[in-house]
Amino acid sequence: MADRQAALDILGIGNAIVDVVASATEAMLAEWGMAKGGMTLIDTARAEAIHAAIGASVQTGGGSAANTCAVAASLGAKVGYLGKVADDAPGKAFAEDLKALGIHFPTKPLKGGDPTARCLILVTPDGQRTMNTYLGACVTFGEADVDQAAVESASVTYLEGYLFDPPAAQAAFRKASLIAHAAGRRVALTLSDSFCVGRHRTAFLDFIVKNSDIVFANEAEALSLFQVNDVEEATRAFTATGKLVALTRSEKGSRIIVPNAGQGAQVIEVPAVPTTVIDTTGAGDAYAAGFLAAHARGLPLAECGRWGSVAASEAISHFGARPQADLRVLVGA
Repeated sequence: MADRQAALDILGIGNAIVDVVASATEAMLAEWGMAKGGMTLIDTARAEAIHAAIGASVQTGGGSAANTCAVAASLGAKVGYLGKVADDAPGKAFAEDLKALGIHFPTKPLKGGDPTARCLILVTPDGQRTMNTYLGACVTFGEADVDQAAVESASVTYLEGYLFDPPAAQAAFRKASLIAHAAGRRVALTLSDSFCVGRHRTAFLDFIVKNSDIVFANEAEALSLFQVNDVEEATRAFTATGKLVALTRSEKGSRIIVPNAGQGAQVIEVPAVPTTVIDTTGAGDAYAAGFLAAHARGLPLAECGRWGSVAASEAISHFGARPQADLRVLVGA
């Protein structure tokens, strides 16, 4: 298919989850046997028990790729999203939340199955977030849910690594990448979590090499992916893939690894934007949003990284992953 003007700048595909964010103490994490800073998959009973125990919370539409889509939309990007919710009240609220942000959301809800997913995010006083995720309906996303017209219309299809667990979702990712590339579009993959990388290291590497054009990863995910000990080794390994990579490093900023046709890669260092850390939830999601929103405007890669840093800084300055400030003003758009 010949390339044509994209109707969407970004199409996200991921786990459609309602985020429940609450303050917690170190003692509470210990009491529940939670690994601080990690993401644990939980069943219905544990989800209900934790939800009842945390008390006051902030609830919003969530899921990693959905958060990226929301931030990108706030930066003026034209955005779509594919993800599975149930035909229940939280699922309807999730859909309305996206539509209110101007995000195209064509996925049909699941009828008669598990309820809409939720992520219980406990934030300790140091701003670190510990996630307990009940996946519910979102894991039923499969090839039939890949909206061909939406993928063909998007400049970049952005795939969330968290969704990589079910085989049906992996098949959906491959289908989406084939559609995107046939339409002359690009595919971005975010690795999402080092535990997720550990479960699917070989499959992720294969997908990066064969199906991806852009990769987003943080330092821990990169070290896990290549089973190396430092960021320089990870940089060399990413260089060998020949892909455009945005490697985030928390307060150290980010590193953009730019393939250079048989001559290794150019490495662009992007500083972090200082802020007071309240809740690190969604920092990587926001960075990807800023990067891709700038990329859609054809801005230089260093500027794409700066937009990512600004968006991430705003995200961690408050509870929740959705922006509370005007990001277009912050980036100077």
